[in-house]
Amino acid sequence: MKDTTHDFPDGRIFVGGTWEHGQGAPITSTFSHDGSANITFNGASREDGERAIARAKAAQADPAWRNMLPHERAKLLHRIADGIEANIDRISRLQSRDTGKTLTETAALAASAVGTFRYFAAVLETSDETLTSRRGTSLTASVHEPIGVVGAITPWNSPIASDAQKLAPALAAGNAVVLKPSSWSPLVSLELARICEEAGLPKGLLSVLPGSGREVGNLIVEHADIGRIAFTGGTDTGRRLGEQAGRKLMPISLELGGKSPTIVFEDADQDLAVAGILFGIFSSSGQSCIAGSRLFVQRSIYDAFVEKLVAATKKLRVGDPFAKGTQVAPLINTEHRDAVEGYIKGAVEEGGEILCGGKRPEGDQYANGAYIEPTIIAGLPNTAKTCREEIFGPVLVVLPFDDEADVIAQGNDNDYGLACGIWTRDFPRAWCVAGAIKAGTVWINTYKQFSISTPFGGDGASGMGREKGREGLRVWQRQKGIYCDLTGQPHPWAGVPA
Repeated sequence: MKDTTHDFPDGRIFVGGTWEHGQGAPITSTFSHDGSANITFNGASREDGERAIARAKAAQADPAWRNMLPHERAKLLHRIADGIEANIDRISRLQSRDTGKTLTETAALAASAVGTFRYFAAVLETSDETLTSRRGTSLTASVHEPIGVVGAITPWNSPIASDAQKLAPALAAGNAVVLKPSSWSPLVSLELARICEEAGLPKGLLSVLPGSGREVGNLIVEHADIGRIAFTGGTDTGRRLGEQAGRKLMPISLELGGKSPTIVFEDADQDLAVAGILFGIFSSSGQSCIAGSRLFVQRSIYDAFVEKLVAATKKLRVGDPFAKGTQVAPLINTEHRDAVEGYIKGAVEEGGEILCGGKRPEGDQYANGAYIEPTIIAGLPNTAKTCREEIFGPVLVVLPFDDEADVIAQGNDNDYGLACGIWTRDFPRAWCVAGAIKAGTVWINTYKQFSISTPFGGDGASGMGREKGREGLRVWQRQKGIYCDLTGQPHPWAGVPA
């Protein structure tokens, strides 16, 4: 992609189906490989958000949308999926410029968004209302209706996939959606708005409002006309949003951080384990909520396995996200890189030993970029700060364990409960450990694999609620019970003659 502004969105935001210049603070999207600016534009203000919500309320109340038959809404979702698929090359290049992710990864994220819209179109086509068992003289049914206007707040690390996971089921359920993407990576969300508009989404049903979380994010959560929120992001922000939602008695789902354990037993296929661990922590430059950032290796193989892992890590190719073969790209920006460096420094101060990485790569090509070498740290107890807090970068801590009971106790000794990876040839053991580990997702002999058909979420400091799967549609709807009398007779309590 050429570094010229005509390759990027034109600087307007999508306010209730209308492209407008935002009234909020300026946002600058940068290419973290070399620090060059992609585009600067004004983000959304609180006033922009107010207009977006008012337009969403009117659009969602329109019977043409609210009463649209499920198969007709499914057609619309398919058209959006077709639009994303037709633009995968542009979307992936735009996202690589905006986030620094490798082109291979951003293309995969765009393809996953296609699958998400198609999946929820299929769910919509095949989701039936229910006649419940009769317990009296009425015909009884359980039906589902749209909530109305809903909000989605998505993170900077994988915008197109996160947007789709919220937007597709919310629209399928018949709602209007106000989407606030991160100011650090707003461009692909605005591109998705263009695709939805061209697919024929009725005006007003979608807004895309990059802007301040304190201003726009708080408005979305606090506004009386917003009936549900889905948030993906940091745990501290999630707690605050949960408190705000609680005051409104509004349902909210929170997909938050993680400090996920990965476990290698002495009987594991070590080549399989090394490949999975490298992918689990160093792909996306470690900027993933489910990154396998705590590695537990059975003591009997600890030294040999860690040596093998370090050797493989040193061979990873770090560089330009657009270069063929790059495995580890820059972080989102230098601000975040500095924060990750702070954690590495803190690990050394805690007594950790850096086995590889731990610094910025050398060379002119890295000079202006937000790079950190893939880093492995040993010698820390599981109670160390480095082992307890989410770093959100390419930093892996390795620890030994003795047996199943020991690794379960250490794995669960953390506030987070998002994901876990297990490598062993003993399936009964893997199954038992998977059941005992506190995590919303467990991978056995693999890592970081996803299916839109399989629910995803975390517990504890990793959040609450689930996305994806068939039930991922129903969380965006209100369930209602309907009773229809079959007798035609007055209720006897009233004493009215039949």
